[in-house]
Amino acid sequence: MSKYRKWARVFAIVVVLMACGARTEAQQPAKIPRIGFVAANRPDTPSIVEFRRGLRDLGYIEGKNILIEYRSVEGVAEFPNLVAELVRLKVDVIVVPNTPGAQAAKNATTTIPVIFINAGDPVGTGIVASLARPGCNVTGLSNLSPELSGKQLELLKEAFPKISHVAVLSETANTGNAASLGEMKVAAEALRVTLQRLEVRGPDDFEPAFSAIKRERASALIVLRNNVIRAHLAQIVGLAIKSELPALYPDSSFADAGEADRFDDSAECVGESG
Repeated sequence: MSKYRKWARVFAIVVVLMACGARTEAQQPAKIPRIGFVAANRPDTPSIVEFRRGLRDLGYIEGKNILIEYRSVEGVAEFPNLVAELVRLKVDVIVVPNTPGAQAAKNATTTIPVIFINAGDPVGTGIVASLARPGCNVTGLSNLSPELSGKQLELLKEAFPKISHVAVLSETANTGNAASLGEMKVAAEALRVTLQRLEVRGPDDFEPAFSAIKRERASALIVLRNNVIRAHLAQIVGLAIKSELPALYPDSSFADAGEADRFDDSAECVGESG
């Protein structure tokens, strides 16, 4: 079963909302619906490939009876401008990856349907009124990650009982990350673990962050889910491996990146010995 299975539900939501928008344009039958898609990934990454496949399964062929306006984002500061651009293009639905994207889209439009792929706490951050009844033009999926953050720290402590100082890598100004850290602090007090929060805005911040981890002698690392880290996960995993840090990541794609990094290093060693 694909690890992107949850996308299938997103596809259905997007198409239903888009179809509703298309019906309002009944006087223009030749109009091709357009999806505004903001993501941290390139159009050829697995998640985007699955998105396109889901649309095809529903009878929507890109360039034929559906158009997709892709926009790529690395940091939260880019969301408002990119979403505003899609609003000006009058797309039929806007897809955003996370909490900051949903907040930017909600601020930009009250009429265009907005779908968020994965928001940690959409109610707590004010994106929707409730999970059952969002109450606005914004809806989507939530992994409830703030509530799980304390459990993540518990699992890390259970696996490595001697750890007392844990570094947490998060994105600056990411409200979902801030909520997760709040939950983690509660668990840290009970577990007698000191947390070291390291904020990043882009790839240039990664090396200094890991230098700070080494300087403060953190014994483990937790990486929170956000666009900056998602766009550069291989670099993050590589630095964690180099630092010999036990690390807890948001999902299995980070483990896949670590496996690829291990094989790349092996291949390099073989080449040198030959």
